[in-house]
This record gives sequence, structure tokens and C-alpha cells, in this order.
Amino acid sequence: MFRRDYLVRLIEDMTQMIAKVFSLKQERKHTEALWELDELFKRQFRLNSELLRSLSAADIEQLFRNHGYLEADKLQSAARLLEEEASLLLELEREEEAIMLYIKVFQLYLKSALQGADMKLIRLEERIGLVKEQLKAYALPETAQRDYYAYAEQQGMYAEAENMLYQLLDNGYMEYDEAISFYERLLLKLPEDLARGGLPLEEVHEGIDELNRRCLHLTEGNK
Repeated sequence: MFRRDYLVRLIEDMTQMIAKVFSLKQERKHTEALWELDELFKRQFRLNSELLRSLSAADIEQLFRNHGYLEADKLQSAARLLEEEASLLLELEREEEAIMLYIKVFQLYLKSALQGADMKLIRLEERIGLVKEQLKAYALPETAQRDYYAYAEQQGMYAEAENMLYQLLDNGYMEYDEAISFYERLLLKLPEDLARGGLPLEEVHEGIDELNRRCLHLTEGNK
């Protein structure tokens, strides 16, 4: 109960702050907006945004572990503020900083979802989609690609997971055995669930055939 009350207060505070930041952005007061976000970071998480920008996504994740347990809802809340900060940096034409921060946000959102975060708290699925769209022109690190692949499968977005699987294969981040395991898991699903996830049973079999062809071609090429 205490945890839920804390999260409700946190989201209410964040919502008010994001509204204030939006108003400051409209007035072109970007520096003031960044200050406001930093104050909220300090008040709610006892952290500052400059520190978070300097850390990797993995290091930030560690800050939200308590006795080995990831506080996924706190992590997604902090990531939501970092997303707002990335938006401000982009408007300030600090594109490289903004994109690096968006990538961290994407990784933190995915980690939160994979670790059982409340998907409704900040509409996490929507936020992941928006940040992914923001990053569509940029190469993602292997960890982000892998986490998005796992997330897409977890959420029943099977066609999206398959697309990510082939990106991982093409980038050399996945072996054949791991890829075929994906299709084996899908064969255990109900046909209607597969269709709902954008990958009907017929296309699952087609995917297995394509994967086998790739593996055969690779084997012959190495002879």
C-alpha cells in the first residue's frame, strides 16, 4: 500500500512538472525547463540529471536496485523525466546529446517492462513506441536490440519480434540455435494469438524455412 501511494504521488508530481516544462518550452525557456527537471530528480530520486546523463543505461539501472531487486516502476518514472530532458536538448539543437539520452531512455523503458513494471503507470507501451520512432534513423546498441526483441515477444508483438530477430542475425548478435528457439516457442502458441501478434501460423512455418535456408547457405559458404 505504501509503495502504491508513493508511486501515485510521484506520478502526480511528474505530471505537474511535465505540464510546467511544456509551458516553459512554449515560451522558449529551455534552460529554466531543464532546471525544473533537475529539481524534480533531486526531490524524488536524490539524483541529478547531469549525473544520469554521464552514466550508461546499465549503471542507471543499478541505482534503482534495492537488495538485488529492480524497482521497475521507479526506473520507468525516472526514464520518463529523462525522455522529457532529451526532448529539450533536441529543441536546443544539442542533437548528439539528445539522441544518446533517448537511447538510454529506450533501454531503461525496455528494462522496466521486462522486469514487471506497471505498464499503465506512464502508459509505458506508448512511450516505448514514441521513443523507438524518435530513434528510427539511428543504430541501436546490441543490448537495446536484444531487449526490444525480448519485449516485443513478451507483449505478443510477434511480427515485430521476428523483424528484430533478423536484425540481430544480420548484425551478428544472434546464433541460429537461439533464433530457431523463438519459432519453437511460437509453435506452442494458439493460432489466434499468433494472428493477433501479426504472425499467423503459416508465416511462422515460412520463417522457420527461411531460417533453415540461411543456415544451410552459411554452412555451404564455410566449406
